[in-house]
Amino acid sequence: MENFKKSILELIIETSTNLPPDVRKAIAKAQEMEDKGTQAALALQTIAINVDMAADESGAICQDTGMPTFEIKTPAGANQLLMKEQIKEAIAEATKLGKLRPNSVDSLTGKNSGNNLGPGTPVIHFDQWESNDVEIRLILKGGGCENKNIQYSVPADLGDLGRADRNLEGIRKCIMHAVYQAQGQGCSAGAIGVCIGGDRASSYLHAKAQLFRKLDDVNPIPELQKLEEYVMEHANMLGIGAMGFGGKATLIGCKIGVLNRLPASFFVSVAYNCWAFRRQGVIIDSKTGDIKNWIYRDKEPSKHMSEESEIKLTGNEVVLTTPFTEEQVRALKVGDVVLINGKMHTGRDALHHYLLHNDSPVDLNGAVIYHCGPVCLKEGDKWFMGAAGPTTSIREEPFQADVIKKFGIRGIIGKGGMGAKTLAALKEQGAVYLNAIGGAAQFYSKCIKEVEGVDFLEFGIPEAMWHIRVEGFPAIVTMDAHGNSLHADVEKSSKEELAKHKEPVF
Repeated sequence: MENFKKSILELIIETSTNLPPDVRKAIAKAQEMEDKGTQAALALQTIAINVDMAADESGAICQDTGMPTFEIKTPAGANQLLMKEQIKEAIAEATKLGKLRPNSVDSLTGKNSGNNLGPGTPVIHFDQWESNDVEIRLILKGGGCENKNIQYSVPADLGDLGRADRNLEGIRKCIMHAVYQAQGQGCSAGAIGVCIGGDRASSYLHAKAQLFRKLDDVNPIPELQKLEEYVMEHANMLGIGAMGFGGKATLIGCKIGVLNRLPASFFVSVAYNCWAFRRQGVIIDSKTGDIKNWIYRDKEPSKHMSEESEIKLTGNEVVLTTPFTEEQVRALKVGDVVLINGKMHTGRDALHHYLLHNDSPVDLNGAVIYHCGPVCLKEGDKWFMGAAGPTTSIREEPFQADVIKKFGIRGIIGKGGMGAKTLAALKEQGAVYLNAIGGAAQFYSKCIKEVEGVDFLEFGIPEAMWHIRVEGFPAIVTMDAHGNSLHADVEKSSKEELAKHKEPVF
């Protein structure tokens, strides 16, 4: 097994940088479904360009490379301890190379390990099989979509859907509700893995295991095949769309499994995965450690998903240079596409908590805060960003309004939208929320022309405050300074559509 670590490193890099063919096909189908000229179509176009960029340059598709989760089958007598140690070494090496973002954080101290290693990181599950080879499957599932996982204990009251009982109808309602509650915050159009039954822990694990199935496979259980087909058809009628902008493509996959349960328990668990569906697998020679076959890769290299290398501009875009003025911001309205030039500052959970109680190290009057946890590497004395897409903004809802008011911030960039408190602050203070395209980490990194500095590196690379200079950074106004919110509108309309699925189907 002298080449085992090398093979694992190759697997990690391939998983992080190149979407498998079945996912590419599903995204292409979503593009075909969407009406041209809509915000959702623009989002899907950006996604396609980003997929091409990542594969061409071997860059992380999304800056949030998630919790690396390995599912491994070994022959009898295989040295699992050695494999585990070499997997950890490969994880650390991939992090050093910028293929993985340092994502392992001490839950008590908040300290980032810096190398993706620590208690519970990475996740490695071993099983034994009859083959003489080793099968290794890897999924990189980011925090934004992980936060939209949900588990139902039925019977359960699902509001306008009515009661979900312990039968196929109740399961159907739970799954539809799971898609609705995710909205665009998990980077739709997404895929879901579902488990019916099990206990609380095994149910979630089995739901996530469904994500290792190919999106174009057929469920061998007829009832579940029928349910998967129903969900794919009707979830895409909810009108949530890519990024939650409204549209016809909300899901690219639904995979359902089942486990036996306790008489007193009935769980329906849903694992939500973003469009950046990064999973790959290999068959490894148990003697040499060499890769013999790839599980989710075609023999021929993947073709480009987009004929364009840049998004098509219409000429109606609003070009703004930071810092923004109140007059500029109040002239914007929901739906406007803005191209931003100038300096921006990244800020996530740790920074917002800090700013709530302390002064900022830089002047934020009129500034733009970018909800982003980038992949950053240092060459000499200079930092550069290898991947820099937006993070889910709703986590900052407890802080954002107060931070806007305290510092005079005029622009917030993120994904998935924010809540009523932030919307009120935007209107009161004359600020705007702009939605960047979630997962498009390579696309946005090309808009970043320079990293001018960094503060609070002690928070860890994702949580530090990076000062960046951008050119032509595109984002869509989804919450304006007049009290309008595209996210609230889509949530309301999709809730009305969801209510239509109350009556029995099967």
